[in-house]
Amino acid sequence: MNTLHTGFIGTGRIAKALIAGLAKKENITLCGYDTLPAAIESISEAYPVEACPSIEALAGKAEVIVLSVKPYQIEGVLGELKPFLTQRHLILSVAAGISSEFIRQHTNEKTRVIRVMPNTPAFAGEGMTALCRGAAATDEDIELAGELFRAIGRTVVLDSEQLMDAATAVSGSGPAYMFHIIASLVEGGMQCGLSREDALLLSTQTMLGAAKMVLSGDRSPEELIRDVTTPGGTTEAGLQVMDERNIRQILVDTVSAAAARSRELKK
Repeated sequence: MNTLHTGFIGTGRIAKALIAGLAKKENITLCGYDTLPAAIESISEAYPVEACPSIEALAGKAEVIVLSVKPYQIEGVLGELKPFLTQRHLILSVAAGISSEFIRQHTNEKTRVIRVMPNTPAFAGEGMTALCRGAAATDEDIELAGELFRAIGRTVVLDSEQLMDAATAVSGSGPAYMFHIIASLVEGGMQCGLSREDALLLSTQTMLGAAKMVLSGDRSPEELIRDVTTPGGTTEAGLQVMDERNIRQILVDTVSAAAARSRELKK
């Protein structure tokens, strides 16, 4: 593709992860603006990112503008950005709970917006990003957004923006659930005599390997459970406890609670 000029308004953790991935790609130039000069200076020292003195300057350089500020800052940022937006601009918003319609209402109805929900494994290059497009965005826009965010992991395009709450609950908040499970496995291993170091390695590599087996797409999670479970064996003994405590329903309810909270925060 031709050189793509990409600018970041806000250079926090998720922006930094995406910048780290995009910096490895050819035909992409990067610039950034942050209200904290030290933040953008730090990014510019680590990656080939041009520091912009203002939102106006960034809009003049970038075709793709990534809004990576806190949700409560969005309205103020859009107010500054609006006078400098043109038809060439595509906005990618990672602000949780901020709809594409909100962005269009605070800019103009022709503003092309893609909503994006990445997660923290992006820092390890294994992020999961959900994308959905606003009313004015095109097929080419969503394809371009997907290409950019594949620099930090995998992507999925949602059919409806209403599904962003569910995606937030599963993948946005999901890493914390996985960390909680790992911490619990570590504690169990230590209670059975393992050192913390060994229990942590055994637990994390096991989760990574299990996830890769599911991602291969050959077998469903239910089929894989059956494959590893020998009647009367150790796995069956452990699964029995999980079934007795209804761990499956607990995790289902966990996702439901997070999705409900995501909907509440939008209000």
